Amino acid sequence: MTIEELREIAEKEREKQKQYQHRIHVCTAAACLSQRSDQVKASLEKEVEARGLKECCQVKGVGCMGLCAAGPLVSVPSQERLYQNVQPGETGDAAAIVDSLTGASVDRLALSPDLPFFQDQKKIVLENSGTIDPERIEDYILAGGYEALLTALTEMRPAEVIEQVTKSGLRGRGGAGYPTGLKWSTVAKASSQTGAKYVICNGDEGDPGAFMDRSVLESDPQRVLEGMAIGAYAVGASRGFIYVRAEYPLAIKRLRTAIKQAESLGLLGNSIADTTFSFKIELRLGAGAFVCGEETALIGSVEGKRGNPRPRPPYPAQEGLWNSPTLINNVETFANIAPIIRNGGEWYASIGTERSKGTKVFALAGRVQNTGLIEIPMGMTLRDIIFRLGGGIPDNHKFKAAQTGGPSGGCIPEQFLDMQVDYERLGQVGSIMGSGGLIVMDETSCMPDVAKYFMDFCCTESCGKCIPCRVGTVHMHEMLRRITAGEARAEDLALLERLCDVVRNTSLCGLGQSAPNPVSTTLKYFRDEYTAHIEEHRCPAGVCEIKTEPPETQEPKPEEAHA
Repeated sequence: MTIEELREIAEKEREKQKQYQHRIHVCTAAACLSQRSDQVKASLEKEVEARGLKECCQVKGVGCMGLCAAGPLVSVPSQERLYQNVQPGETGDAAAIVDSLTGASVDRLALSPDLPFFQDQKKIVLENSGTIDPERIEDYILAGGYEALLTALTEMRPAEVIEQVTKSGLRGRGGAGYPTGLKWSTVAKASSQTGAKYVICNGDEGDPGAFMDRSVLESDPQRVLEGMAIGAYAVGASRGFIYVRAEYPLAIKRLRTAIKQAESLGLLGNSIADTTFSFKIELRLGAGAFVCGEETALIGSVEGKRGNPRPRPPYPAQEGLWNSPTLINNVETFANIAPIIRNGGEWYASIGTERSKGTKVFALAGRVQNTGLIEIPMGMTLRDIIFRLGGGIPDNHKFKAAQTGGPSGGCIPEQFLDMQVDYERLGQVGSIMGSGGLIVMDETSCMPDVAKYFMDFCCTESCGKCIPCRVGTVHMHEMLRRITAGEARAEDLALLERLCDVVRNTSLCGLGQSAPNPVSTTLKYFRDEYTAHIEEHRCPAGVCEIKTEPPETQEPKPEEAHA
């Protein structure tokens, strides 16, 4: 496959698309599918066929359009119309939408594309989501797909590829924010006793409320494969793995389809673009262990072992999969690579803040009007994310906190709403970027109860290998349970803070090291809620069932008195 042949495929697809006067796009990502968008698509196809319009009107399934709260979503690109809450069936909305192709918009379904939710985004990773069919490689090629890979293979040396990634300032989007170019350079320079090097895409997205990587894999899987192939060429690897949790059946199905299609066109496999570079990709399915998102635990799982983290160094870049140098990045990181190679590292570096370049994809969830998938330039304020893109808090409630970074992230109070969102500023207030979960809470949320929920998650998901995480998180959860039940004493808060410090500084891997974040930030910014539970025996949010008497004055139960 040469660039010329690739462009011929794109031109054939372009000519094929020209035969359609009208196109109707139906979101077929998981969120809309859960609301029967597959039936909406079938209803539209039936309506188009019944009217004899199949030759001039195409009904196409596409990836995530972003505004999951308004699904199922249907768009008519030629008319710049977007319809929300579309219903299937004979009594549904298919007939009205087909009528609108030559008439007025269906006002009762219309959703304005001029909303800040759409206009204030900067789409790089998601540029194809909602516009291409994720199960047709021709759609991806028509959108410029695989040109970056073939350009890299035929016009650039591996070191030049790494140079562009380094210039871009891209940092790993899996959570820690490690410079991607530096990681690639380290793997490229590393030597292997067997001569083997590997590339792993970390798709083990387990944060509560997070669905960024899943949506990218469902909506634009070829982009991730292309990014992995470019990375493999840059570091000298010939074999890659995508580690995806088995709870993502749609992503898995589309990845398998994408790999087969890329192989059939010679874009994966042996001697890609008639060069000496060969690269094969396999899927590995995870069983849902949150700790396998940690790269050394993930490597163990790919090798067929129990997913336990191991001490570092050695780092995977020097000694990873089967003791060979291994490049690990997450889904979003690889999805940024092809645009960087196409447009240059300096283009990407012009977006974002001084030390946090480019864009970030967030799963916006919780108590906010416009829940869904967004991509914003680094540096947008939390206020703009929640109140412009998110549409504010529903039911006239007040904003209380935003939690970023999943169960390992901190809870950010109202006083930081005008803070720019990037790696450094989130760290300064006690939170992390994480992979991109952003959960909004209003005054109906009890912050000690929120901390208890995330600590329950962390102690359940701990692999148990190191004592601070295995034992410390359980003790922290028990202390939070006592606080929310009205069974704690004032001195317990100091003990809880000390326990946070021990677990953070002595745990083996990132799970335990960051597990105290929700507790420490809620203690710092919402301490009055803790003291209300302990000293006043009340829950300000009305969430917790609290004992009415302090623990030291409670009368023993009859059975306890006779014990």
